[in-house]
Amino acid sequence: MTKTRAFRCLLAALAALTAVVCPARAEEARPPLSVQLSFDRPLESSMAPFISAASRGQFAAEGLSVRNDFLNGSPEAIAHVASGASEFALVDINELIRFRANGDTPPVKAVFVLFNQSPYAFVARKSRGIHALSDIEGKTVGVAEGDLSIRLWPALARQNGLKMSGVKIYRMSAAVREPILSAGQVDAVAGFSYLSAVNLRDRGVPASDLAVLRYNDYGCEAYGFAVIVNPAFAAAKPDAVRGFVRAVISGTHFSIHKPEAAVDDVLARMEGGARDLELERLKTVISDNILTGEVRRNGIGGVDAARLERSIDQVGEDFKFHKRPTAADIFDDSFLPPLGGRLIN
Repeated sequence: MTKTRAFRCLLAALAALTAVVCPARAEEARPPLSVQLSFDRPLESSMAPFISAASRGQFAAEGLSVRNDFLNGSPEAIAHVASGASEFALVDINELIRFRANGDTPPVKAVFVLFNQSPYAFVARKSRGIHALSDIEGKTVGVAEGDLSIRLWPALARQNGLKMSGVKIYRMSAAVREPILSAGQVDAVAGFSYLSAVNLRDRGVPASDLAVLRYNDYGCEAYGFAVIVNPAFAAAKPDAVRGFVRAVISGTHFSIHKPEAAVDDVLARMEGGARDLELERLKTVISDNILTGEVRRNGIGGVDAARLERSIDQVGEDFKFHKRPTAADIFDDSFLPPLGGRLIN
């Protein structure tokens, strides 16, 4: 009887242990959740926080397997997220403002802002007499098809007392934007500072001859690139969205502190990328667009609601709102970690 009772006790203990251990093992064995992240343009080093988060296991640590595709502009990337073709996308938040203002659209929102300042800029040749924004009057500015920066030009001109009619716009394809400026066919080009300015230096234009007139330095309130999420996915899997954001923050930390390694992660997926060029591009993005004074004070990823409201008004100077969106229509901070998890140190 004693042996039988002892055997039964052993079986009971084993059963209890199995009940505790097996769910944990099942949790460990659960396959990662597959999601798609769309980029609105070809791969380059400003995307390093996402690429490093994938390459260095930060997405995997959050139970996510992230696929990427590369689309043709923010409107297309937003449409992918709105339709559910992609769970996430990195897009220009100002294009999201225009999307949400077009009447009855899916309630797509940004959940993480990577670029605290927009990359919008006029990149000009000092040798053509341009040293400050006021020098743009009377000059010819090259503008690529589909360029988003020129759409904030009306607000910028008004704020700085400039006449839009005093600037001649030269329309062209994006492929020839930098060659045309380097050849002297225009005086300046509109675009993204970390693309045009870096590309021009790579083409042999001396840095001393380039004036990079960043919109944010002249009163533009715009934020830049932000992560948006499909609303149905966010409602069904909020923890996955929080995990995605945490992984991107980790990838951003890595890119800031180890830019050389982060660029190597990007180059491993690029065809024909130049390391020196992409490293300069990433460092420019970090200093000008990501690691701003606002981010150092308030942490990465969030927005100042009052500033976002002002930027919506600035977008409205060149866009007719069917219904003006509010900051709450554009950005949802509920997926961000507490401040301590967003400080850059």
